Amino acid sequence: MNPLADAIVEPLKDRNDAVLIDPDGGELLGSELHQLSGRIANVLANHGVVAGDRVAMQTEKSVPALALYLACLRAGALFLPLNTAYTAAELDYFLGDAEPRVFVCDPKVEAALKPVAEAKGSAVLTLDPQGRGSLSNLASAEPSDFTNADRDTDDLAAILYTSGTTGRSKGAMLSHGNLLSNTESLVEAWQFTADDTLLHALPIFHAHGLFVAVNTLFRAGGKLIFLPKFDLEVVLSKLPEATSMMGVPTFYTRLLGDARFTKELTGHMRLFISGSAPLLAETHREFEDRTGHRILERYGMTETTMNTSNPYKGDRRAGTVGLPLPGVEARITDADTAAVLPQGETGILEVRGPNVFKGYWRMPEKTGEEFRTDGFFITGDIAKIDTDGYITIVGRAKDLVISGGYNVYPKEVETEIDLLDGVVESAVIGVPHSDFGEAVVAVVVKQVDSAITGEEIQLSLQAKLAKFKCPKSVFFADQLPRNSMGKVQKNVLREQHKATFVK
Repeated sequence: MNPLADAIVEPLKDRNDAVLIDPDGGELLGSELHQLSGRIANVLANHGVVAGDRVAMQTEKSVPALALYLACLRAGALFLPLNTAYTAAELDYFLGDAEPRVFVCDPKVEAALKPVAEAKGSAVLTLDPQGRGSLSNLASAEPSDFTNADRDTDDLAAILYTSGTTGRSKGAMLSHGNLLSNTESLVEAWQFTADDTLLHALPIFHAHGLFVAVNTLFRAGGKLIFLPKFDLEVVLSKLPEATSMMGVPTFYTRLLGDARFTKELTGHMRLFISGSAPLLAETHREFEDRTGHRILERYGMTETTMNTSNPYKGDRRAGTVGLPLPGVEARITDADTAAVLPQGETGILEVRGPNVFKGYWRMPEKTGEEFRTDGFFITGDIAKIDTDGYITIVGRAKDLVISGGYNVYPKEVETEIDLLDGVVESAVIGVPHSDFGEAVVAVVVKQVDSAITGEEIQLSLQAKLAKFKCPKSVFFADQLPRNSMGKVQKNVLREQHKATFVK
């Protein structure tokens, strides 16, 4: 038995229809993808990968990159996708923490990353955006037959790193059971079938593009229009071939910004889904006015994949993330006492269900802090549940910023800013942005005699942090607002700078 491989990989073996369609219209049959996954699984085995080992990947989206994920499932390895924006310094931590047996990267950065990876005991293979590299070369010489490793529902299938409020990233451990239960819930909740073609312009190093999109469509027997990234021209040209689309709010605001995006262009579509960042209520309404479609918004986390969804049939309420998915329980608790609050009150959202992860990799104490004794996971999001059961996320504890669908924890950015010469202290916040949902903004107090500029701060951070973590604007202040206990009042800063990116 191998729960995920049995559910989403093995059915490909007998599919002689297209499962992936590239931007130029080229098609890859299910049987061809299955064979490629077998060849790559043999490459992994030749490099000593056995069940329970980790395989890390930091490459651009490509067919072989997707096949590597499937190969890991078949080999029983834990797939560790890494954001392509991570720097060498960030990778040093991830590779040291996860200790992957194999690390796959772009050939362009192999020289820089190979010493980092090998120092952690990882063999290095390469894969470029076109799917070329040593991994593909080795796979071409391997047989496609591969005996899948035996796995159980509680065995781990993936580790996804999510930033920590102290700057130290945490590896969320997701099991076969976690991912498969969520996949089956989404197939049912969103009514995906073998007749569906999903327009896929999301990255596959993120849970949204990989587990929510790929797992769901493969489980349903559908196909993917597999785009390297979101390109407005390409997406507009490919929409007539799709029945459904998953995206982040940025995708939809960019589509609405083009006059060619009309009711006529989208009339044949079955479903538009949005997630990874809050969808502004005005975007929801404008989308419906333009196309006649109501975007289905849902809510998930790296640690849980999907928790809630607006209904496929029923009222999709703008500004809410809908109802708990089948099998998922949700409740609101008091941040200080942990007492369960009455319906309608605002507090910390907690969830429990088969989708909730197994804990943080090699962080038992942190895992213990994030779970209640009755199994509920403390999401850290501030929310309320109305009388109909619809959940509204009204804020985030610990000041998490979600920019373009990516999590940014202010403490990590503040630490780097505060180390700069001429800086006394800083506060990093998220402010509304019509394209990214939220933009990262830094408010900096500099030394009296310092001449440091915002551009210099941004340039310095770009060498240390992924681009999405770097502030889009830097403001200077004589002092940061504080409460009577000396804590920085970030709510005051957010109010002061909320109009920064309003168009």
